[in-house]
Amino acid sequence: MTSLLFVCTGNATRSVIAGELARTARPDWPVATAGTFVVEGLAISWRTRSALAELGLWAPGHRSTQLTDAHVAAADLVITQEYQQVQYIRRHHPHGAARTATLKRLVRDLPAAGPTDRPLAPRLAGLDLASVELEPDWEDVVDPGGGEVADFVACAHELAALMHDLLPRLGARVGSP
Repeated sequence: MTSLLFVCTGNATRSVIAGELARTARPDWPVATAGTFVVEGLAISWRTRSALAELGLWAPGHRSTQLTDAHVAAADLVITQEYQQVQYIRRHHPHGAARTATLKRLVRDLPAAGPTDRPLAPRLAGLDLASVELEPDWEDVVDPGGGEVADFVACAHELAALMHDLLPRLGARVGSP
């Protein structure tokens, strides 16, 4: 069983959508979401609800949560939406740095489990995530915050495509994005 932690800035859109995609694909895996700069307890916006609905998802009980040491310690893999969130974890939660990467980096670099179902930990170790140089030019899933509904929906579709590519590498079977 793999436990996943999805992190964005406000824990209001990107981490929520990615987390719901993971929960839907693998309801048996523990999935948590949190943010690096959160208004604690805030419900998702109507724009986020619209983006989730576009994907056939729903997160009625979600409330924004500030990232804590306990979140990071409990996760086998911490998936951020921006390179700056990786930097944040390296500074404030260094014990999780070797298990933290942007979603786009994981899609690009994480080796598949393969037919032998290789465990996640050694595959992550091979990526040297604690010290790999971050590349802001391509690693971020852009925050739609402050944008129109179409921006949130576009972000949701981008996340669905990325998660569609990542989840099989983690051992999850997923449908079309």
